[in-house]
Amino acid sequence: MNSKAVRILVSGFIVAAVVAVVSMAHAKTAKPLLHGKHWVAITGKPLGASAGARIFYQGGNAVDATCAMLAVTSTMWDVLSWGGETQALIYNPHTREVIGVNALGVAPTGATPEFFQQQGMAYPPEFGPLAAVTPGTPGGLMVMLAEYGTLSLKDVLAPAIEMAEGYPIEASAVRAINRSKQLLEQWPASRAVFLPNEGEGPEAPRVGEVFRQPDLKATLEKLVAAEQAALSRGLDRKAAIYAAYDRFYRGDIAEALVRGTQNEGGLITMEDLDQWQVHIETPVKTSYRGIDVYKLTTWVQGPVMLQALNILENFDIASMGYNSTRYIHTLYQAMNLAYADRDFYYGDPYYPPEEPVQGLLSKDYAKKRARQIDPEQNNPYIQPGDPYEFQRGSNPFMHYLGNLQSGNITPSGVVPDDEAFFRGTTSIQAADEEGWIVSVTPSGAWIPAFIAGDTGIGLSQRMQSFVLDPAENPYNVLEPGKRPRATLTPGMAFKDGKPYLSFAVQGGDAQDQYLLQFFLNMVEFGMNVQEAAEADNFLSFQLHDSFGAHKMEPGRLAVNESVPEFTRNQLEKMGYNVEVGIFGNRDRTSGPINAIYFDNENGTFQGGSSNHGDDYGIAW
Repeated sequence: MNSKAVRILVSGFIVAAVVAVVSMAHAKTAKPLLHGKHWVAITGKPLGASAGARIFYQGGNAVDATCAMLAVTSTMWDVLSWGGETQALIYNPHTREVIGVNALGVAPTGATPEFFQQQGMAYPPEFGPLAAVTPGTPGGLMVMLAEYGTLSLKDVLAPAIEMAEGYPIEASAVRAINRSKQLLEQWPASRAVFLPNEGEGPEAPRVGEVFRQPDLKATLEKLVAAEQAALSRGLDRKAAIYAAYDRFYRGDIAEALVRGTQNEGGLITMEDLDQWQVHIETPVKTSYRGIDVYKLTTWVQGPVMLQALNILENFDIASMGYNSTRYIHTLYQAMNLAYADRDFYYGDPYYPPEEPVQGLLSKDYAKKRARQIDPEQNNPYIQPGDPYEFQRGSNPFMHYLGNLQSGNITPSGVVPDDEAFFRGTTSIQAADEEGWIVSVTPSGAWIPAFIAGDTGIGLSQRMQSFVLDPAENPYNVLEPGKRPRATLTPGMAFKDGKPYLSFAVQGGDAQDQYLLQFFLNMVEFGMNVQEAAEADNFLSFQLHDSFGAHKMEPGRLAVNESVPEFTRNQLEKMGYNVEVGIFGNRDRTSGPINAIYFDNENGTFQGGSSNHGDDYGIAW
């Protein structure tokens, strides 16, 4: 056979393989595509989605429904609780603006690098009272409700209060309690809540057992009581909700939370709670092939997806084929470049130094980064770039970049703990016929959570996402009053000025990897929202873990078992350490993506929810 015939044969094989893979991507989904004309509610638990539906039926809008779902999933310990953090994007149809909600807690008084270094710690701890930042979810919920909702706090908290009185606990929470028993036993309030069957064999609740949280119920009822008392004094709806806010952050609830935390060695003070505030802010965005994509800014990892899209816009992605060797390699490299910048330049924008956001999101910077991709080989030494070349000012931390490039502080390469890598999040999606859209990725206070005294409030463990050494990330160094750079990253997209997608996912450092692939599944490969949510992802570990020891493993690549052995072998030859699946599941490489697609032609919603996890949606 001559060389031309061989080339034709090989080309035909490649085309056939691409067609086969794309066909697989459009296989029958495990969950049906949701259709709705009036509203849609999706979140991490079926009972949570039911709470959203309940609020819609009471006449609430998408923000009201979101607040009810947030309250219920926090009460159910769906990898978060009431002392965690909330971050949201809200589309206001009247102003046609996308609004960012920053309800991430801050490091308390006394939380300094020196404090933890003197205790022999390289990073703040993963668990316990010293891992806690100030609670953000209660404030985030009440601010969203007051500013953009229509119902009362009493209305939206009613389902959560019912659940705190007692609900049949689910298997995932029971498994988490059993895995964490030794930690939970250390903290009296946590032990009382999570290990109620003392002396009865397994002390954790059994699956389906009615799980009761009387302290939490009392705290939520105090919030409602504060609101109702304010209304009886003649205050309007918004002012009454803020009266409940004040009771949580400045009143008797705050006093009990501080007392319960400090009694166990925690650092949170009354002043920390009083000074903390929710920020309403402008999100960042980029345009990918004419579609405007919105994310929260550098206090979370959201811009990393925008950076990756800017890089990928320099390639013909669709022609590569879904999950082909070239596609996986190109996305892996683009994500590595973006994550290297995340790991060095992202931090709290309300604290100096100022993050170089303009340069990071510059299309010219993305072109420069795209030229760094070797089309034939993984680069395990990808480092942060210099975005200051594409904005005003000069890079004040070039000396640290030099250290990184010489390998002086490169992590040891110990394989990260997979559970830590994907740790603790849920997601909420809601939309209504008036045009309100909400995308939320709340998190924090996952099991094993330290519960603060008799409040029933589990506290966030987000302090561990800070660094203590400025050479690692000078923008994310621990400081009292500062927010740690979190992984949480809701998204929205608009096409021709109209809503196109609202999307989010759980999964720690993997979130924007999942969401990037989900987005491309729809934009480049024509999948519907349910197909895109269930489609097989791949995963890079070539980034600094935001949890625990902040390790990384260059070249580590997890793929789904559907990726052919031929493709896996090609990737191995390109320098990847390829493994199949995560958590021991060969058919799983993604977290539960929740999303809404807006069918503007028919004026309806389409909802999608991944088949991994308990996430569930209801539409009407």
